[in-house]
Amino acid sequence: MIRGLLALMLLGASLAHAQVYNRNQAVPVQRVDYATVESVRQVEQQELIEDRNRGWKTFGGALIGGLIGNQFGDGSGRDVATVVGALLGANLAHNRNPGYQVRQVRLVELIVVTESGERLMVLQDRDPSMLFAPGDEVRLVFLSSDNVRVDKAM
Repeated sequence: MIRGLLALMLLGASLAHAQVYNRNQAVPVQRVDYATVESVRQVEQQELIEDRNRGWKTFGGALIGGLIGNQFGDGSGRDVATVVGALLGANLAHNRNPGYQVRQVRLVELIVVTESGERLMVLQDRDPSMLFAPGDEVRLVFLSSDNVRVDKAM
């Protein structure tokens, strides 16, 4: 199970660092090659996303626990009950909420053959407006040495 979580975290990290661009955005391109799609495979994977609100949830648990603890005792006993309630509330909130969330990621795996005969595999986000089939003519847009995007050739 730990290996599976580690693999999911690595996939999440690699997808998080992937360069994303919009259709109406100009981005520098290193080169463009043309190819033919040999095979298409739809892939669904899980991505781990760090919960950025975990600290606030812990703080909220401490606040609520402190308010409840403050209802008990008198004088210094009330102070102790408030602190104990805050600690218990923070601990409960922290342990109840995992530090990550799992998100389904839909990808498409394309095997393409370039005009020079080179066979490449590209894994990219699935775009419902751009469906690929074997035999389709595509262009490979190289944004960097390790970042390529496949689009249909028009």
